[in-house]
Amino acid sequence: MQPFLEGASRWLALVCRWVAGGCLILMLAVTIADVVTRYLQRLTDGAISFQVFGSVELISYLMLFALLAAMSASVEKSQVVVEAFSHRLPASIAARLHGVYLLGFAVLGGVLATGLVGAAHAAVEYGEVTQDLRISLGPIYLVAAVLSALLALRSLLHALLGALFGQSAEVSHGD
Repeated sequence: MQPFLEGASRWLALVCRWVAGGCLILMLAVTIADVVTRYLQRLTDGAISFQVFGSVELISYLMLFALLAAMSASVEKSQVVVEAFSHRLPASIAARLHGVYLLGFAVLGGVLATGLVGAAHAAVEYGEVTQDLRISLGPIYLVAAVLSALLALRSLLHALLGALFGQSAEVSHGD
């Protein structure tokens, strides 16, 4: 059971890293395109007037996806252990305590995913669109819901690995 949970977690982390990296590359491309087209417009006194419409909106949604994917990819590494509570505990007990702590992130991801699925259904039902580009908000909310569900799933996997098997995770000690 433990090797299966570890393998599933590694595979999901890889997928989330690719999503986060792709979103960051797209953010960079949109920003560069926006800056270059504005600069060309300024240099030519408006003769060349290409613009990237909705660049701020694109960046904001790509940032949302990148942050959710990055949180999902590194959930086991990003928790700060409070030394006052765990520094004298044996490593196996500290790992089990960390596993229980990750259950909270599993619940958080589940609540976010559920709320975003509801928002996606409402957005589709009422025809909600983004302000600048007029893109339907339903698919945007669904992508965010899937990434939140991945956060819940990876948190649950590492909670099980820590709480049941005492597997220690990489944690930040404030260094």
